[in-house]
Amino acid sequence: MHDTRPALTRHPVAEPDLLWFEHLSRTKEPKLRVFCLPYAGGSAEIYRRWQRWFPNDVDLCLVHLPGRGKRMVEKAYTRVIPLVNAIADRIIPEIGIPYALYGHSMGALISFELGRELFHRHGTGPQHLFVSGRSAPQSPRNAPQTFDLPHDEFLVELEKFNGTPNEVLNNPELMKLFLGVLRSDFETVETYEYVSRPPLPWPITVYAGIDDAHVPAESCQAWREQTTSACKIRSLPGDHFFIRNPGLEFSSAFQRDVLGVAHAGHERVSET
Repeated sequence: MHDTRPALTRHPVAEPDLLWFEHLSRTKEPKLRVFCLPYAGGSAEIYRRWQRWFPNDVDLCLVHLPGRGKRMVEKAYTRVIPLVNAIADRIIPEIGIPYALYGHSMGALISFELGRELFHRHGTGPQHLFVSGRSAPQSPRNAPQTFDLPHDEFLVELEKFNGTPNEVLNNPELMKLFLGVLRSDFETVETYEYVSRPPLPWPITVYAGIDDAHVPAESCQAWREQTTSACKIRSLPGDHFFIRNPGLEFSSAFQRDVLGVAHAGHERVSET
């Protein structure tokens, strides 16, 4: 599929929505803001403790999606592009400073499309795209559709991903709470259709779990096609959900990579 939209579309600036964005740094003018998006069935709360890896002038900003956490009563999205548009409509007041995008698995896909949408709307985008646990968006999807499976079959598929704790899988009441958003998120990922556009000008860093049975490290190489800038692929210990208990190797690499972007962005701002 090829994109036929105009090169640039201006959208009205939306008012900030405090439900969507939560800043973990108390600094009002950080050198860099990193928007963090969750994986399917998860919430941005997974990233809350990561702020301790950074000085106060790097702001990790949690992106709270409908259907989970503080927004559990809201209906979750089931398509990538409407969700991306909803975030893009509200993010304008948050990106007056250098920023980057980070997401894991489903969050990586949303981050990629959000960067493309912001570039499409405004002619500028993030300083950097960080992704993990996700093959390149143009890679064909070979896995079967699961979001609409009967209850018991869907639970079997969940267990294969090793992303839902056993205490949740084995608790019918908890599963009743989480099943709706899990199905919605799986539908979001499984119905995604990549639209070809020119590669983007910002660097990409990809983190891949060496033991990830769902996203082999070698399948991440195709991310290089999505940028005219540098693309780094970092293979790290762990399976698909290595970020749930991030080891020293990942935390050190992510800290180093983000601080490098923050320093470079601050230098560019100082020169202007």
